[in-house]
Parts: sequence; structure tokens; C-alpha cells
Amino acid sequence: MNLGNNTVLITGGGSGIGLSLASHFVQNGSTVIICGRNKNKLEEAKLKHPPITTYVCDVGKPDERISMFKWISNEFPTLNILVNNAGIQRRGLQLMQEQAWDTLSEEIKINLEAPIHLSMLFIPQLIKQENPAIVNVTSSLAFVPLSIAPIYSATKAALHSFTLSLRQQLIDTPISVLEIIPPAVNTDLGGKGLHTFGVDVDEFTNAIVHQLKSGQIEAAYGAATESSQASREQIDLIFKRMNQRK
Repeated sequence: MNLGNNTVLITGGGSGIGLSLASHFVQNGSTVIICGRNKNKLEEAKLKHPPITTYVCDVGKPDERISMFKWISNEFPTLNILVNNAGIQRRGLQLMQEQAWDTLSEEIKINLEAPIHLSMLFIPQLIKQENPAIVNVTSSLAFVPLSIAPIYSATKAALHSFTLSLRQQLIDTPISVLEIIPPAVNTDLGGKGLHTFGVDVDEFTNAIVHQLKSGQIEAAYGAATESSQASREQIDLIFKRMNQRK
């Protein structure tokens, strides 16, 4: 993937991995639009990178996804890269306890439903562009789930599966379908301070960008490389190690 001379939409681009990826595209001369539901975060991101265009959108809501698609189609008709990065993670979910489904289903809507819907909305536009791509950000937990984050892990596993199917369906089109597979990264995913043990976000994106530039269709880093390439026996061992009770 060439990071320059593109028009890129990055969902969840106001912070973390999304913002770090946005900075790479900007530095390479691409036009970048980031969206998110937190207006303050988007404004802070624009202060750091003034060329970025921001758009307030909760991708968990279908009507807001459609509104954003229509706006981008009008304002940025040359958009050629969609990065499905937005995600939320809720930890500590005990499935045997009664839960409010509206709250739980938000993870599914943002992490899985949104990337599928946005991909379907933008494919007719992307297919007309030069060097088009859909980039889905999954997780090492797509391959080895974390039992205290069961819905997040399941949505990322499903997004990985969807990415494989989408790549095959688009194989005879100019659209590349790429996957970014992060390990634990030091962002606020799941709550402030929960990922401080993770790798530095810029260290991660520097490595991922290098892989994407070299033409890799699956870009993983650190522990995510081990998980995404593990055999079933290795996955079982990693799962036991990750989920053993303290």
C-alpha cells in the first residue's frame, strides 16, 4: 500500500491507533478524514494535525453511518481508502449474570456491524478509484479470546472472518482488502489505564505501516504475530496462559 496521494476515511480516528495511522497518512501527503462520536477528541486531533478533516459520527448507529457516507460521497468523491478502526471493549463481563442487552450489543454494533455496513456502502465508490483499499483493524483476540472480554473477542474473530470473505469476493476488483492485527496497545481501549502494559501506539503503527508499504495484506505486531499464526495446539496453550485464574 502506498500511503501517499490517497483520500482516506478512518473511523475512530480521534485517538489511539486511529489517530496514529491518520498521522502517517497525513505525513505522506494524503487527504484524511477521521470520524468519532467524541467531538472534543476530534477537535484535539485536528489541533495536532491541522490538515485532518473531522466528522462527528457514532458508527454504532446505522442512520449516522449512512449520513456520513452521503456527506463523504459529496465532499470527497475521490475517497479510495476506508479504514474500519473504531472499536470498544468492555471487560469483566460475566455471562451468567443478567445484563442490559442495549449496553452489551453496542460492542457488536460498533466493532462488527459498522465495518460490514460501511464496507458495503463504500464499495461502489471505492471500485471507481485508483489504488482502492478497505483496511479492517481486528485484534490478537480474534485468534485467542480473552474470557473477561467475550463480546469484544467474538466481534474481532467475526471481523477477521468477514475480512477473509470480503477479500475473496473482491479478488477480481481493484480493491485491496487488508487486515491490521494489533496486540495489546497502550491506548484507552476498554478504559483508561487498562492497556498501560501494551506496546507504545506509535511503535505499533510504525511497524504496521512498514508492513503495509511492503505489500503485506495482514499486518501484525508483537504478540499478535504469534497468535495470528499459531496452530490449534498453540492457540490452546496461549488461551490457557492468558485466561488462567490468578
